[in-house]
Amino acid sequence: MTGLLTGIWKYRCMATSQHATAPVYVDIAHRSALLYAFAAILLGQLAAHSAFSATVNLVAALSALVFFGFAIVTYILHGLLRDTENQFEKPHRLGRGTLPGWLFTLSMVGLIAGEVGGSLTLGMGAMMKIWGVMP
Repeated sequence: MTGLLTGIWKYRCMATSQHATAPVYVDIAHRSALLYAFAAILLGQLAAHSAFSATVNLVAALSALVFFGFAIVTYILHGLLRDTENQFEKPHRLGRGTLPGWLFTLSMVGLIAGEVGGSLTLGMGAMMKIWGVMP
């Protein structure tokens, strides 16, 4: 639904733009929401075929999905605020203010750990079940 709604937002921006373009983070929010939707479906299938317990699969899926959502919300905020065209550019802007570098780095490390760790756990669980290796 987020992908569809950000698509409407992107279209409205393009329709009212002199150059028929949307702001950078409106476009990124739309594309990432669509891509993360398919990634979430894949994670669901990996969890359904995992050799790990339901609890392990739930924690792994949530760790990835929560950070998928965090990333999309960040893109939506930058799109609404139109405060940057590159969130990695220093100083890290959020509206009229800036974020400390350590907070930005911490959020990126958490995002990487959550998305990669959760996806890797579910992928390993599915492969273990396919190969007949039970934990």
